[in-house]
Amino acid sequence: MKTILKSHWKKIAVLVCAGVVLLVCLWVKPVNQMIRQILKMFASGDFTVVREFIKSYGAYAVLISFLLMIFQSVAAPLPAFLITFANASLFGWWKGAVLSWTSAMAGAALCFYIARILGRDWAEKLTSKAGLRQIDSFFERYGKNTVLVCRLLPFVSFDIVSYAAGLTSISFLSFFIATGIGQLPATIVYSYVGGMLTGGTKFLVTGLMILFALTVLIMMFKKIYTDRKQEKEEQIED
Repeated sequence: MKTILKSHWKKIAVLVCAGVVLLVCLWVKPVNQMIRQILKMFASGDFTVVREFIKSYGAYAVLISFLLMIFQSVAAPLPAFLITFANASLFGWWKGAVLSWTSAMAGAALCFYIARILGRDWAEKLTSKAGLRQIDSFFERYGKNTVLVCRLLPFVSFDIVSYAAGLTSISFLSFFIATGIGQLPATIVYSYVGGMLTGGTKFLVTGLMILFALTVLIMMFKKIYTDRKQEKEEQIED
């Protein structure tokens, strides 16, 4: 009974906080304008726009970058790699990597607990039913290793995985460790590349990343199709 009441009050607390934040975003004009600017910035797909936005805050640039990463985590799926590139360009590749990795971890933890406290309906509203179903299939296939596997796959949404994990029985510690290990290689690579990017090469790199992601995605679906076909054939033989 106490556990149920505790869970109930947690849900109310999160919803109240979310409601306050939503009201501020809608009715406080400077905040509303900033949110619109941030969404437009992500839609541009240009990391230099993100870099200049973060840079404009001067001494608070690190904090703004940290909060920006958390925002994109909750408002999935926004492209986090733009922030990673911007951090590397602004602060140097290894400092940028530390900032991107720690802020991504904070965002992942927040998404995990939002889903765990509020449940699937709210997770679907913040992400998508199709996206969660995709991750569900990964959990069915890879079990407790799903988080680590998904973190290593560049085409799988970082944020949707965090929400999906919160809907399972996985412990937060296991989730957090797997996220930290799995996210580290991509963060280092993106930061190293981002530290070398200039205005003339960013489109080439973005194009190559998209091509790579599509290639891996096609290979993944082909493997899933082949595995399911093989399973059906084995069931028929039995």
